[in-house]
Amino acid sequence: MNARDLLVRTRVKLINAVRGMVKSSGGRLPTSSTEAFIAKAAPYIPDVLRPALAPLVENIARLTEQVREFDKHIEQLARTCYPETARLRQVSGVGPITALKFVLTIGNPRRFQKSRDVGPYLGLVPSRHQSGAIDKQMRISKAGNRQLRVLLVQCAHRILTRSSPDSDLKRWGTRILAHGGKSARKRAVTAVARKLAVLLHRLWVSGDTYRPLFNARSLDALPLPIA
Repeated sequence: MNARDLLVRTRVKLINAVRGMVKSSGGRLPTSSTEAFIAKAAPYIPDVLRPALAPLVENIARLTEQVREFDKHIEQLARTCYPETARLRQVSGVGPITALKFVLTIGNPRRFQKSRDVGPYLGLVPSRHQSGAIDKQMRISKAGNRQLRVLLVQCAHRILTRSSPDSDLKRWGTRILAHGGKSARKRAVTAVARKLAVLLHRLWVSGDTYRPLFNARSLDALPLPIA
């Protein structure tokens, strides 16, 4: 999975380089996902830049194919060697890569007495600066495994999209977004990622079937978190 992560980060850098060169020449490529860049954005590269950017575009296409091969291997590995990942994939937005990375990173789930301890372990809680009368809440601590934290944040973004199915997680994040504020989106994503980590651990330990709206009736009565 580390090799896949390196390929993905390299592809992002190449795509950003292509977009930057097109923009500096006065053009602009249409928005697209990283996976769909070759199909949806690359055809709009100005003709005058194509000879210079062709090697970069070819490398992006090659990396995309390699990432897809990694994805197939990871899904097969999760299915055959780590069947517990199927429990985690019950949650909409959680795919085989996140599920497998979660299992491999946590290792023995019983080492956490409470599922909510997983959030601090993965660096998804705010750090604090305390000095005398000062008790200031700062950004998330970013402790633990960076790759898993990034994957959980990506899942949180997917959960909060309009097209995602209704769930307790989505409603929780939507309430934070509705609260407004300059950093509402960031706080909502962080809060959902943290709750997702707790939920995945709980599903893993309990073996329960995931019910997306288990807490829906009581959710509106809960106070907003500070993220």
